[in-house]
Amino acid sequence: ATISWSGQFEYMERAKERLKLVVPLTLGIIFMLLYFNFGNVTESLLVMLTAPLSAVGGLYFIYYLGYNLSVAVGVGFIALMGVAAEIGVLMLIFIDHAMERRKKDGAWNTVDDVRAAVLEGVSERIRPKMMTSAAILGGLAPIMFGEGTGSEIMTRIAAPMVGGIISVSFLALIALPALYCLILEFRLKRGEG
Repeated sequence: ATISWSGQFEYMERAKERLKLVVPLTLGIIFMLLYFNFGNVTESLLVMLTAPLSAVGGLYFIYYLGYNLSVAVGVGFIALMGVAAEIGVLMLIFIDHAMERRKKDGAWNTVDDVRAAVLEGVSERIRPKMMTSAAILGGLAPIMFGEGTGSEIMTRIAAPMVGGIISVSFLALIALPALYCLILEFRLKRGEG
């Protein structure tokens, strides 16, 4: 005689196996798209850092709400990774535009020039970044506070995104530009800039 578990437990076990394949595949696709965009591994990896930065807020929010890791939460994290990568790409693009303007004006000789370009790029990105975050949070708020059929699943999809958008909004305006500034300074000192 044997005992086999079925129902919700069996469903969760199958879903975990699928997520073990889907999450790395998603990260791989995001990395490939970033590499095609930047043509550089360094910038691609830098943007990929937004995934763990956003996951910090998502995990904290999941913990705060008392949700367990589930398929719906996994889907929310996958969606969050895509949005976080987009935020990182836009941040680097704005910094690159400021850098190109400075190079064109002949103001790309010192570390101070690099820092000024990074600050210029970040300052151009603050308002659009906050508008993007506010739009996402405003769109997810009805899902987070909704009631009725399907709301249990939808809140678990939205929760990692809400927490992650909050954390990545601040960390992408602080950590990402600081790391990119260090990379640009290193390249300038090596004569690659």
